[in-house]
Amino acid sequence: MAVADVLKLIEENDVKFVDLRFTDTLGKEQHVTIPAHVLTEDAEEWFERGHAFDGSSIAGWKGIQASDMLLIADPASAKIDPFFDEPTVFMSCDVIDPADGKGYDRCPRSIAKRAEAYLKASGVGDTAYFGPEPEFFVFDSVTWGTDMSGTFVKIKSEEAAWASAQEFEGGNTGHRPGVKGGYFPVPPVDSGQDLRSAMVLLLEELGVPVEVHHHEVATAGQMEIGTKFSTLTQRADWTQIMKYVIQNVAHSYGKTATFMPKPIVGDNGSGMHVHQSIWKDGKNLFAGDGYAGLSDTALYYIGGIIKHAKALNAITNPGTNSYKRLVPHYEAPVKLAYSAKNRSASIRIPHVANPKGRRIEARFPDPLSNPYLCFAALLMAGLDGIQNKIHPGDAADKNLYDLPPEEDKLIPTVCASLDEALAALDKDREFLTRGGVFSNEWIDAFIELKMKEVNLTRMTTHPVEFAMYYSL
Repeated sequence: MAVADVLKLIEENDVKFVDLRFTDTLGKEQHVTIPAHVLTEDAEEWFERGHAFDGSSIAGWKGIQASDMLLIADPASAKIDPFFDEPTVFMSCDVIDPADGKGYDRCPRSIAKRAEAYLKASGVGDTAYFGPEPEFFVFDSVTWGTDMSGTFVKIKSEEAAWASAQEFEGGNTGHRPGVKGGYFPVPPVDSGQDLRSAMVLLLEELGVPVEVHHHEVATAGQMEIGTKFSTLTQRADWTQIMKYVIQNVAHSYGKTATFMPKPIVGDNGSGMHVHQSIWKDGKNLFAGDGYAGLSDTALYYIGGIIKHAKALNAITNPGTNSYKRLVPHYEAPVKLAYSAKNRSASIRIPHVANPKGRRIEARFPDPLSNPYLCFAALLMAGLDGIQNKIHPGDAADKNLYDLPPEEDKLIPTVCASLDEALAALDKDREFLTRGGVFSNEWIDAFIELKMKEVNLTRMTTHPVEFAMYYSL
């Protein structure tokens, strides 16, 4: 879409407002709304001028002494919002620093665009395709609290395995998935069919192509909606639209959706497997005649991800909760190995009939990650592997959870905590800063922002500690 198309969209739908959206460092979309006439009075000039806002109020961004920032809307992203009462067009925005007119170095969407530009400048390829699979939970309600008197969290879900003894208005139907029993029985055990279908219809209405939807392994409403791959920045845009639609449809049904990696204890967590490939001149550079139909380029890309995995964890698994998922035996890919068959490996090679679909799948990221940062960081690690021909070694086709101890200790693992990941990022950052994609200032600010989360959890007494230590 061009500017003229946005004007046509506004006119044909009698649009009253324009909603400008951008993503902060944590991955949450922020927005500001203007009357449509502000844009239409001089659209070409408005799209060039942008909308001013206070960048000092965004966590991890500019200080109060240099707070003026600009939102430059992307006309190609314009869509009609399906949830607002008044007709509203929303657009994804780049955050521009008015001091130099360039993408702000801490704007995630600008970082994603710089990663795509670096790929082209490197000569390795011209297009990077990404296909994320964010899982999520839908609960009936959730409550939590932390103060000096104690701390708690309580999840309510009629679908949950633990709800079999509860009384509900209208009675307890008894149909629900057990622990690790949600993949994939038909309704009424799967209670989310109509909810997911409503999400899918809205996603496709908003231009996000859907390929599949289903219940996931865990009880209590774990779900997945599979969508099509696309180029790095657009695919990150689509992921933000997915989160927005999923959370708002759940809200409209009187339920609540979360992308927390590990909201419940004792069952599978939610991952975000990320499919990736690099193309040049219309050719898939990952297709070859090596292991599982991979090229040397693809193997080197895997080598780069494995080499930098611990630093990547800070970006691909950016919450303290992320590491409650990354433990063995819950289908969590903690072992830094690759395989065409073994889902316990952190890198999987999906089976495809057509070489054009050849790709690799990083399985350790989770949906708490900011998609712009996640995809950009994975690309930068993979490019380092290609540029330096980092071979990942032999594939791992054994069950990595049942290896003899002498073999097990030879296979590296992802980080076990966020503070370990942040320390790894601090030491292993040079590959991210090439081409000015990520700046050292951004990395420092990100580590500082995330260490506040680490320290908060360090200082907060956990209820399970009473079970372990109260009577000693």
